Amino acid sequence: MLFTDLKIIKPILDALHNEGYIKPTPIQEGAIPYILAGRDLLGCAQTGTGKTAAFAIPMLQLLSKPYPATPGHRPIRALILTPTRELAIQIEESFKAYGCYLHLKQLVVFGGVSQQPQTTALRNGIDILVATPGRLLDLMNQGYIHLRDVELFVLDEADRMLDMGFVNDVKKIIAKLPAKRQTLFFSATMPKEIQGLANAILTNPQKVEVAPVSSTADTIDQSIFFVDKGDKKALLSDLLKDGEIKTALVFTRTKHGADKIVKDLVKIGVKAEAIHGNKSQNARQRALTNFKNRETRILVATDIAARGIDIDELTHVINYELPNIPETYVHRIGRTGRAGLNGIAFSFCESEEMPYLKDIQKLIGREIPKITDHPYHRDFSGFIPNRQPLHQRQNSNKRNRRPDTNNANRRFGKFASNRNSER
Repeated sequence: MLFTDLKIIKPILDALHNEGYIKPTPIQEGAIPYILAGRDLLGCAQTGTGKTAAFAIPMLQLLSKPYPATPGHRPIRALILTPTRELAIQIEESFKAYGCYLHLKQLVVFGGVSQQPQTTALRNGIDILVATPGRLLDLMNQGYIHLRDVELFVLDEADRMLDMGFVNDVKKIIAKLPAKRQTLFFSATMPKEIQGLANAILTNPQKVEVAPVSSTADTIDQSIFFVDKGDKKALLSDLLKDGEIKTALVFTRTKHGADKIVKDLVKIGVKAEAIHGNKSQNARQRALTNFKNRETRILVATDIAARGIDIDELTHVINYELPNIPETYVHRIGRTGRAGLNGIAFSFCESEEMPYLKDIQKLIGREIPKITDHPYHRDFSGFIPNRQPLHQRQNSNKRNRRPDTNNANRRFGKFASNRNSER
């Protein structure tokens, strides 16, 4: 199927042609016809499946029809609610790109920056509003935003809204929307509370489900390194000696950990920046732009900050620390291997992270191949998983053996060729 088969109007097709879009992804092929038909939609798709275009393209077409507005009054007709600033910015950029030949105005609002440019744009009138919950509620409470004319409402990344504690804010916003509207609900996972929210706000929805969260793309080459916690820094340094790793997105569980990794990398001459919730919006956007432009080689991120980051042709993701939620692993490595391109995902696993690895492998239904031919390898085969939180565990499981100094400077090159799957 091609986009030309989806009954999309010419101005949008021309814009898609400019972007190099020819064939829709499965989520786009499944969702676009139902949205154009005016149906509520429940979309279940993991990151990197083309979800934004799946709702942006048909929304732009529906909004392109003349609106019988009062002269001088341009109401907000579409609202897209999303959990993070970065994702909000990218969604607004997508609407701008796909709608470049339409006479529609879009605006993105989020916290962490001055609200004055946002309120000025609101006074001038907009058609499409992309927002994070906190700033949207602030502007609503100040009287700058009214949602009474919204025809189309999108709740994006609903499961992440739950993870970040935004569900109550979301419910307050939904209460201000008109009852008669079209609602599009997207979530990568469907925990009980999210399923309940979907049931409450959707009317006879069409469900479109693509690539469940338990799956990882076949285009991603996954590997695991067993290593002591104290040797992760050296292992990362050695990995980055491989010139084929032009850029890499490195994940850590904490903001402090992200900053520490950046500090260590800069010391050895690797250009690196961190992106997490304690950074100002300007700093986060600058770091992301530098990384996309390849001015920064390594971007170190926490999960909340990285959700929704879309970087063209990202080849490597490195899990410096394994996530304690197995679905998060799928989201992390889904940053690479997009749009049919190949990607590589390296993961470091210390002894205390073995329960996390076990849960990840159970979720994805496969054992991640192990790389043993490196100077920091540890054998954790006899380790008994302890399911207590990391900060409550005793130090009895920590191992003090250092890597063989005779091999410490050994270059272990392209890891794919040295892989021992130990299946």
